[in-house]
Amino acid sequence: MDPHRYARNGAVEVAYDLLEPLADQGSADEPLLLVMGLATARTWWPTGLCRALAGAGFQVARYDQRDAGESTRMPDTSVGNPFRALFGRRGEAYTSEDMTDDAVAVLDALGWERAHVLGHSLGGVIAQRLALRHPDRVLSVTSSAALPSDVSGLRVLRHLRPGLLAKLATARFPAGREGDIAASMAVWRGVASPGYPFDEQAARAWIEAEADRGPRDAKAQSRQIGAQWHGPGLAGLARPTLVLHGERDPILRVSAGRATAAAVPGARLEVLPGVGHDLPAPLWPTVAGLVQSVARQAPAPR
Repeated sequence: MDPHRYARNGAVEVAYDLLEPLADQGSADEPLLLVMGLATARTWWPTGLCRALAGAGFQVARYDQRDAGESTRMPDTSVGNPFRALFGRRGEAYTSEDMTDDAVAVLDALGWERAHVLGHSLGGVIAQRLALRHPDRVLSVTSSAALPSDVSGLRVLRHLRPGLLAKLATARFPAGREGDIAASMAVWRGVASPGYPFDEQAARAWIEAEADRGPRDAKAQSRQIGAQWHGPGLAGLARPTLVLHGERDPILRVSAGRATAAAVPGARLEVLPGVGHDLPAPLWPTVAGLVQSVARQAPAPR
């Protein structure tokens, strides 16, 4: 990826980077914006997956949502428990509309009038909402391992598997870099796909390189997950939509993916056997092909 740059949405700076094109790729590749999950840096999108997407004909950019990675951290709020924030009825710091507008700021900074969008976990929710709030900026949507974007509060419970979240929320790790690495490893192991080998050595090497961007800030998580959505329901999403969901996702039941696909007119659901709350490396070519297939349903970008 090229050196990171910043887009601006009001007082918020949004860090992003762009995959440098391969030598044999032309300039006609279609723009694809990647949105990562809860309080997690853009670097949690593996470069190998970005390369697979580039090979499928995309110009790939990824960004840090506010309160994650190198983007602006918002002022502390009283709620520091993500569970309380998830089931609350008001956000304390900003709205989900603000979060979608951050994505638009990145599109503007890149000079992209419209783009395909791929979001994972909370990023999938933001991808759905981006297409609802700014339909003129979105060509197609791929939502991976995500809740339906119009489900909130206690209605989330029907789709939630609380065991892993509760375990991670109550785990205690020492302060400092080693604690950050241990916390990220716990997340990585927890979301890993049971049907695929877990490469602990590769995971640790990657986490050690990105330790300062790990998802360990409970207040930032609370601010993100508590951001309320005031926009339309999924029935109004009028862009080609692909829904990916791991058959063995330890955080969200497959019912979340089914509900999203059922709510969006014409959406396609792909349940991935043996997959958890991640996108394992052996599936990267498959994922890239699926994203390419939904992108082909969209009108050509201007």
